[in-house]
Amino acid sequence: MREGAADPGLYDFIPYRDRKPIVWPDGKKVAVWVSPNLEYYEIDPPANPHRKSWAKPHPDVVGYSHRDHANRVGHWRMAEAMSKHGFPGSVSLSVALCQHHPEVVADGAARGWEFFSHGIYNTRYSYGMDEHQERAIIEDSIRTVREATGQTIRGWLAPALTHTPRTLDLIAEYGLDYTCDLYHDDQPMPVKTATGDLISMPYSLEVNDHYGFFIYNMSPREYAKTLIRQYERLADEAETTGGAGGTVMCIPLHSYLIGQPHRIGAFEEVLRHIAADGRAWITRAGDIADAYRRQIA
Repeated sequence: MREGAADPGLYDFIPYRDRKPIVWPDGKKVAVWVSPNLEYYEIDPPANPHRKSWAKPHPDVVGYSHRDHANRVGHWRMAEAMSKHGFPGSVSLSVALCQHHPEVVADGAARGWEFFSHGIYNTRYSYGMDEHQERAIIEDSIRTVREATGQTIRGWLAPALTHTPRTLDLIAEYGLDYTCDLYHDDQPMPVKTATGDLISMPYSLEVNDHYGFFIYNMSPREYAKTLIRQYERLADEAETTGGAGGTVMCIPLHSYLIGQPHRIGAFEEVLRHIAADGRAWITRAGDIADAYRRQIA
């Protein structure tokens, strides 16, 4: 990313209807991947001058304990619903969780989930980091996830969605395959970096459960209907003659939200609907990246 440029030149402008159509395996129309954010939030993190970690003065016992529900209860409820309906996870992982709650990471690995890095802690931000610090986080992520799961991470979602001007260049340099930090498209796209080959993997703010419940103040039923509308539109567009072909739908989740008893039932209805529709390729982010790369090679 070029500092100071009006247009950072991260990717080419390719209008939606002027593209070579993407084709997913078995003629499926929309690649659906679920991204559980398995996270660790510190109760009293070091202060970052650019952004507060908690809305309240530290220690924020309420914020910490609300999110701690994820690893104690919510993860298990969410994961069992996903497995029941045949949805693997592509985990946005706070890498420190491997030390704090290895049981949660081991459960995801046993379910065949893919892991990518969401930084070390979701309470420590990239703002103000120098290159040495940012490299250390990437190296720690690669090493820690490999030791905990045997996997080599392929993707990156910046901690708390915070970046420096060099983030994309560095993750490409370290051989990562995709970034979830660009929200500009409903299909994978090549990303221009100084040091390597990278693609953008469609993630989502709009249908992220954090936005649904915290920003848009949706009820569980409203959020479920939103997910179904998102899926139906993306599947319909992929079937349109002359369109851009296969689309991607990401469902980003936080189990302290979706895993609450009053929300999980409506979410299960979404999983049931998508699984029964027949047009969805229910898969993982890395598999989408592989299928896309075979078509642009």
